[in-house]
Amino acid sequence: MTKQGKFWIAGALALAAMSTAAIAQRDPAYAAARAAGQIGEQPNGYLGVVSGGPAIQAIVDKINIQRKATYAEKAAAAGVTINDQGVTFGCNLIAQTVPGEKYRLPGPGAGGAWATRTSAPPTRSDACV
Repeated sequence: MTKQGKFWIAGALALAAMSTAAIAQRDPAYAAARAAGQIGEQPNGYLGVVSGGPAIQAIVDKINIQRKATYAEKAAAAGVTINDQGVTFGCNLIAQTVPGEKYRLPGPGAGGAWATRTSAPPTRSDACV
């Protein structure tokens, strides 16, 4: 891997960590839903609803709109697609889950079944580095 590639991955990891932490601090409803296993990370870089009603869906939709805007900006700067950018962030966000949090296993579309993070590393797509 080139020096530039390593720098890009490190930057994406740092940004993803800061973004997730900042969202959780600003929105206690998001933090509570995530801790309760109602919201989980997906391989495509977007949040998904594991369980819950319209209020949980509204939280997920709001954050996903923000994520898509970030992915679009980063994708344009990097010369890649929004989908590719989302997948890169998805790899990193799933890696950052903590035991007890939900994430979607790799699979077609948005992913496979929901899993609960244990103390072991999460199962991620083969595309993740």
